[in-house]
Amino acid sequence: MNAPVEVNAALRRAVASFDPAAADFSRLSALLWDRVGQASVQVSKPEPGEWVLDACCGDGASAIPAARLVGSTGHVDAVDLSAPLVTTVATAAAELGQLTAYRADVLEWPGAPDREGAPGEVGRYDVVQCVLGIFFFADMSAGTERLIGFLRPGGRAALTIWRRGAMTAIGDRLAVALALVRGEPAPGPREPYLIERIATVVDYSRWLCERGLRDPRVVVHELTVALTPESAWLLVTGSGFRGMLHGLDDAQIDAVRTEYLALLEQDDVTEVDATTLIGTGFR
Repeated sequence: MNAPVEVNAALRRAVASFDPAAADFSRLSALLWDRVGQASVQVSKPEPGEWVLDACCGDGASAIPAARLVGSTGHVDAVDLSAPLVTTVATAAAELGQLTAYRADVLEWPGAPDREGAPGEVGRYDVVQCVLGIFFFADMSAGTERLIGFLRPGGRAALTIWRRGAMTAIGDRLAVALALVRGEPAPGPREPYLIERIATVVDYSRWLCERGLRDPRVVVHELTVALTPESAWLLVTGSGFRGMLHGLDDAQIDAVRTEYLALLEQDDVTEVDATTLIGTGFR
């Protein structure tokens, strides 16, 4: 079962939030995104001369390391919906002629032109990687199958998600802070979303197999991020959590920040679990 309609709407708002969050997203890179991206590329292992699709590329945390690995004889197409983030990738990779950044919905993207300039087509990439992106798809299962379809037969995918429980120290307290500021009841129990139900090694491996990947395996990348008031708030404003602030004015956002940081201090939360699962397999 996929996420409810209202959840998909919230995820679309989160994706849209990456445009105004681009500056904070990049500020968060050294603390989080670069570490997750590097770990993912160590698993996807692009080789010299290979063609790579980096879907939902963000500011290039996995696309740029992949481009360095494929070298001048290979190529990386980096695709993201956020124009500011795509601009960041293009600027950062200015000296990497083997990387091209595109602003597009990767699920509707036809693929880039090939080496001879012929129209793009699916089914020709050696590697497809997507770091912390598949759970933003309105239909996560169908979207993941679309990404796998970009692979040539025998090509490999590397798809990174949060492990179950990761980042909950942030999300749970932010939700409570929002309720306090809005004068609403504290959030109660809810049915787990699809991404939460599959976020274990065994369940994710099984789910990837159901999406059409052969010989799936899941690598666990353990990671914690130390929290200060500055880094704790940056984890909100520089990530998809920023979408939860949608519709609030500046005064309300300041009030949410105050309540959120107070909750972290009250509960003595000094670090956040940012462990990921990197799922791989072959088409």
